[in-house]
Amino acid sequence: MNRARIVVLTIAVGAGGVAAWLASGSDPQVAPVQPTVQLQTVDVLVAKNDIGLGQSVTADDVQWQSWPAATANNNFIRRNERPEGIRDVIGSIARAPFIAGEPVREPKLVKPNGSGFMAAMLPSGMRAVSTEISPETGAGGFILPNDRVDVILSKREKNPDKGGPDLINAEIILSNIRVLAIDQAPKEKDGQNSVVGKTATLELKPDQAEILARARQSGTLSLALRSIADVNATQEKAVEVVKRGEGVNVVRYGIPSPIAAQK
Repeated sequence: MNRARIVVLTIAVGAGGVAAWLASGSDPQVAPVQPTVQLQTVDVLVAKNDIGLGQSVTADDVQWQSWPAATANNNFIRRNERPEGIRDVIGSIARAPFIAGEPVREPKLVKPNGSGFMAAMLPSGMRAVSTEISPETGAGGFILPNDRVDVILSKREKNPDKGGPDLINAEIILSNIRVLAIDQAPKEKDGQNSVVGKTATLELKPDQAEILARARQSGTLSLALRSIADVNATQEKAVEVVKRGEGVNVVRYGIPSPIAAQK
């Protein structure tokens, strides 16, 4: 009986040893390593600090920064193409504001080349023309540089009917015009939301400058502030002239007139 137990015990120990040897001899399963995708980058010139409208760019305002090559616009200044990019933009004037970290694009910069600030700011073919304004004719001072306005001409004419009241005509002579400056301030200061000035400098084409010069001699000019949603609107055309019984002519632009509704 003892001999049988010894044989069984021996067989069990031997089987356990074989099993342990087989387990130790098998290779552990190693998870395959996924290859990492290397994102291609390129150094582009960016604004190191906020650069305001009309500000002259210095070496402390810009720096090189890695940028995904796939999203690097052709207008960006790349270090591999223009290693002297920082030196090239020093002294340029910002024609539009930059925020910190924004890539520097040359269409938003202009070299003064000895010209005055406003001459450097003007796009090719455009003219800067000033006109007098007041709180009454300048939207109460809420017109700021870079806003868009319509120029309205109001003039008094004699009534052809003798003894009748004079006729006052009002019409929009220029539409969607950019304001370059109020007095001598070409940009907002300290977050102000209104500027009461005496002159407004407008960005005009040569033929528009002639229209404004003639209108200034024939009546009173007022600026009507446009909505920011109309920045890209094209020049509108008058669709109807409504005559009022008191002798006031109003030019409408596709808007139902309360004057017409009264008739």
